[in-house]
Amino acid sequence: MSTSPYPSIKATPHYETLTGVVERLTYHSAESGYTVARLQRPKAKELTTIVGSFANIQPGQTLHLTGFWRDHPQYGTQFQVTQYKETKPATLTGIEKYLGSGLIKGVGPVTASRIVAHFGLDTLEVIENQIERLVEVKGIAKKRIRMIQQAWETQKAIKEVMVFLQGHGVSTTYAVKIYKQYGERAIATVTENPYQLATDIYGIGFISADKIARNLGVPADSEFRYSAGLVHSLTEAAEDGHCYLPQPELIKRTYSLLITDSHTPDEDAIARIITHTSEQQDLVIETHPDTPPLCYKPTFYYTEQNLGQRLAQHLRHQNPVDLPRVRNWISRFTASRSIQLSPQQQQAVEIAASAPLMILTGGPGCGKTFTTHTIVSLWKAMGKSLGLAAPTGRAAQRLTEMTGLEAKTIHRLLSFDPKTMSFHYDADNPLPYQAIVVDEASMLDLFLAYSLLKAVPQEAQLLLVGDIDQLPSVGPGNVLSDLIHSGQIPVVRLTQVFRQAQQSAIVTAAHHINQGQYPRIESISDTPHSDCLWHGGGFEPDHGVQVVCELISDLIPNLGFNPASDVQVLCPMTRGVVGTRNFNQVLQQLINPPSPDKVEISRGGITLRVGDRVIQQTNDYQRDVFNGDLGVIAAIDTTEQEVKVQYQGRIVTYDYADLNEITLAWAVTIHKSQGSEYPVVILPLYTQHYLMLSRNLLYTGLTRAQKLAIVIGSNKAIAISVNQTLQQQRYTQLRQRIVNSQ
Repeated sequence: MSTSPYPSIKATPHYETLTGVVERLTYHSAESGYTVARLQRPKAKELTTIVGSFANIQPGQTLHLTGFWRDHPQYGTQFQVTQYKETKPATLTGIEKYLGSGLIKGVGPVTASRIVAHFGLDTLEVIENQIERLVEVKGIAKKRIRMIQQAWETQKAIKEVMVFLQGHGVSTTYAVKIYKQYGERAIATVTENPYQLATDIYGIGFISADKIARNLGVPADSEFRYSAGLVHSLTEAAEDGHCYLPQPELIKRTYSLLITDSHTPDEDAIARIITHTSEQQDLVIETHPDTPPLCYKPTFYYTEQNLGQRLAQHLRHQNPVDLPRVRNWISRFTASRSIQLSPQQQQAVEIAASAPLMILTGGPGCGKTFTTHTIVSLWKAMGKSLGLAAPTGRAAQRLTEMTGLEAKTIHRLLSFDPKTMSFHYDADNPLPYQAIVVDEASMLDLFLAYSLLKAVPQEAQLLLVGDIDQLPSVGPGNVLSDLIHSGQIPVVRLTQVFRQAQQSAIVTAAHHINQGQYPRIESISDTPHSDCLWHGGGFEPDHGVQVVCELISDLIPNLGFNPASDVQVLCPMTRGVVGTRNFNQVLQQLINPPSPDKVEISRGGITLRVGDRVIQQTNDYQRDVFNGDLGVIAAIDTTEQEVKVQYQGRIVTYDYADLNEITLAWAVTIHKSQGSEYPVVILPLYTQHYLMLSRNLLYTGLTRAQKLAIVIGSNKAIAISVNQTLQQQRYTQLRQRIVNSQ
């Protein structure tokens, strides 16, 4: 929850009532509702500062307030609001400001001025009861009248939802989303089944839904609450990468979730709910002789089972080739380019000539790029139709540059159809290719991998390229690792670092890290010409933030890089002084500060401004943008209440209600950076991130840099990262399913 920028002040309450028009908002948190605003009172010469929690507040609103006066040592006299009621604006100026505040989609300041000039004090009455009369106003067509009418009705309904939700302890941020999801049924749905919010509304979890349920009188030991807690525990586990939970762990997690000051959960009752949920087919329990029962959400169980069977089935298909002829072709191809393949690269190309499925892995500088290019060229020479893809847009772009052929994101390769919410290409309608390459395969999670395999024709060859030493997928599963360790799929691991790559300090440091050695990174003061530098940055995170700002302001521009487009700060975590949240606020002010010619809005405790770099936080199939996509805010339309974001040459439009899908991306987590590369990467590493520091985290972050990597922080944090190899176990049975399906 966003916190107020003002300290709390103790005062002896003497309650009074005030009435006035909101002149402007000094501070408003959409998440908590906390607001500092300036109020114009009738006949008062100066504006009054009001402070309180408001479900929805806009300039121009006329408010009837109850509260008390207090003296703030820094900001002076303020009126602390304890209750408020909105009344219709009584003055022409108030009505105009109210209509033009952005409250009503389709009415901006100019349109509001015209409407009020025509209808005067009767404006709101006309909009409420005779809205068709707006056609009398110059520049307002019938189409716009319908939009204004719809927005006016929606706004009234949203206010009801907001007041209801605020009264039951839920953030006002989600009121519009809830209304969009349920429409007129919003309040009824929340009342009947508050836990449905956790399932249907992105951003609302069990905790918020549970708070509403408790306020509505749902008992803490109700079966309804226990079932919701069970589902949430499995959902949370999936966010940690798990495909299932062993039953004892599921009980333990659910117990921790359900415990309150006044209620101690019953473990036997949780176990009974697990059995009951399984009988209702909302849970799959898989039993094994020597292990506790495994508890799956049904979609996870059947997807994992079917993926294992598909992989095993695909491996049975044979593609016989004339190996001497293949070797002959390789010799001619490499000779024409004056390049010689290493024995490992030669082996990879030979296997790829005939293997139905092959994995090519290896670190930076080991020749994955040229090996992939050679395999693609061989398949072209064999007359095969080719499909190329990667999980992210940036990775697909690199694959295009690598092969000279068009590569797409996997979602676009499979052609997602928003109308049916499914992929066009699947088992019944396979992809029209005889050979398919997928780069950055370490990013494949359980569901994306299954969607891909379903669409691969039985006779087609599939090459998966990825670095197994990078972090696993953000989504559930550990697909690339499971495939490699199944022992059923041909794997070629490139380990020889080529001479040219050895000249890169980034490549050298990455391999040292991978081998558990402390990387030899030159100090930024000693060797400013190296492509991998270290800045001590002091042992205090606050100093580290200052160092990052100095580098972006001075060194990086002097080296010819553009801070707005070339630099990416990568953090182990979101929290803390050197986490992404704080860095995003600091870097936004540094790189894209406020300006009269840049429109900005505040939502969910953050400010979004034209020119800001943002990241998509969830898969949005309707808009065709996906978790991890980076874009830049191109425009903010306060009249239409829309934000336009440019993603690699195309514009995506967001309603204000959906802005929690994006957030600032001047700094992102290392996990979110997978599949992307940036000209310059800055890695702040401090011991306050101890729990997240690991060898593959540092390795992944460092190898995101194309031209320059700068590590900032303490030697100790780097040493912890290098030595910490214990990764959290991901609960997955894919490896066993592949083996068992053979």
